[in-house]
Amino acid sequence: MKPEVSIVIPTFCRPDRVRRALASVLNQKNVAALVEVVIMDNDPVASARATVDGLIKAGTRWPVIYGHEPNPGVANARNAALALARGKFIAFLDDDETATENWLHDLIEVQQQTDADIVFGPVQGRLEKEAPHQEYIESTFTRQGPATSGVIKVFYGCGNTLFKRAKFFRDSPVFNPATNEIGGEDCELFSRVEQDGAVFAWAADALVYEEIPPDRATLRYNLIKAFAFGQGPSQTAWQHRRLIGVAYWMAVGLAQALVFGTLSIFHWAFQSKRRAEIADRAAQGLGKVLWFRGLEPKFYGAAVL
Repeated sequence: MKPEVSIVIPTFCRPDRVRRALASVLNQKNVAALVEVVIMDNDPVASARATVDGLIKAGTRWPVIYGHEPNPGVANARNAALALARGKFIAFLDDDETATENWLHDLIEVQQQTDADIVFGPVQGRLEKEAPHQEYIESTFTRQGPATSGVIKVFYGCGNTLFKRAKFFRDSPVFNPATNEIGGEDCELFSRVEQDGAVFAWAADALVYEEIPPDRATLRYNLIKAFAFGQGPSQTAWQHRRLIGVAYWMAVGLAQALVFGTLSIFHWAFQSKRRAEIADRAAQGLGKVLWFRGLEPKFYGAAVL
């Protein structure tokens, strides 16, 4: 029978982490829907194949489908997974995320209550090893929303989401391959479908944990990520050719960079507990100003091989 829900886990050079993500998915409770799991390996050498094949041979509660997209890129991986997935709903979980046991049930329940096109859930960042600025770093990987579930007016990132395919997400490619190395493929897509009338909802109890490895638990990495995040509003305004919006966000960013950049000097001089947070705000402001194509940091795909 055709599954109702396809859980999609794209993975890139992290076979141990995809094992953990898959285990959390197969441990879900209170799910009556027919489910399949699609693992899309985006490593050119297919590093996750042995791990996933071993789990399939051992037997799983739901069908697990392994796919290999050898061309690295975050959009390529998501698009290839969607081509394999058969469900009318797509639940995205990243390979560095682990789902709590009622995660899928909660996403489905909110979708049924709201008839939303996309349902988002909370993400809690969690360091694998202790690191300086731990509270700040975990906060940058954390996604919070309303205390209660229901329809919302904003969108978030792709990890921990449930898509309804019926109205949107059928065109190919769904995610823009131009974002393969820089990311932002989800924001670009969600901004586009928002213009077309998509309904967003929030599932307050559909929690996942994002495990933060040591190479991402550094101040440098997170400030670069803040700069990239800051580029988002200006780039989205340009995507829709809203020139006034571009000018507005650049002006906001300039003020933000100047104010928080100045504050950052004093916070670092006095070793304030908020010094990393203040530097983050300055980096976001700078991103709003320097949003142009070619200036985006590259976090994914061939750029990190």
